[in-house]
Amino acid sequence: MEQQLLQVSAKLYQHLTTLPTDEQRDEYIEKIHQLLDERGILIEKMQNDGFQMDLENKSHTMLAELDKGIRERLAKVMKSVQADLKDLQNAKKNEQHYMNPYANVQVMDGRYYDKKN
Repeated sequence: MEQQLLQVSAKLYQHLTTLPTDEQRDEYIEKIHQLLDERGILIEKMQNDGFQMDLENKSHTMLAELDKGIRERLAKVMKSVQADLKDLQNAKKNEQHYMNPYANVQVMDGRYYDKKN
């Protein structure tokens, strides 16, 4: 079971080495979800079997290093997706502002209220 976890973790680590182009992002994220699900199932099975991490064991050390690398690369992917979402929101806002530049201006419509009474 440890070897399966090592293999899935290595696949995920390798998959996260490159960031996708815009056209391939959906497949890229689907593959990440698939590998994370596989990895999660294996980890859960190992925990149920009473698995204990031993950092003196070479494969356990490798698992810990892979996990650290996976977390770092997932953070980079997440930042990339968040930046793209922010750019998209800004583009939408700019488009709306271009279509109706006076939408945010509050006007009194030339009304005058007399308060002499």
